[in-house]
Amino acid sequence: MPISSPSALRNAVRIEAIVSLIPVGRVASYGQVADLAGLPGRARLVGKVLRQTDKRLPWHRVVSTTGTISLPKGSAGFTEQVGRLQTEGVVVIGGRIKMKEWQWQPDLTELLFTLPF
Repeated sequence: MPISSPSALRNAVRIEAIVSLIPVGRVASYGQVADLAGLPGRARLVGKVLRQTDKRLPWHRVVSTTGTISLPKGSAGFTEQVGRLQTEGVVVIGGRIKMKEWQWQPDLTELLFTLPF
């Protein structure tokens, strides 16, 4: 289902901008992406946008707030996400990442001068 309304498109652009900033070897939670995009409480929207976008975003760097990979364990997507994260050096054990070690903590200057909104 494509993004249809102007506000939905604006939100998608914000989410995509944040996801594109997550550096190699780091992860962010769906809620963190939503907050940084100016959409607090819209973590599910982040997942929806990532499922619908055709852009080459580092979607694999977005996980649940507990560090759990949200895709069904054993699915092709789960395996791909784990593989991509491990290739970047992120330690994944049992489908989970230690957020204290791997969570992206952007600095304010980076956000202020990088984001288009």
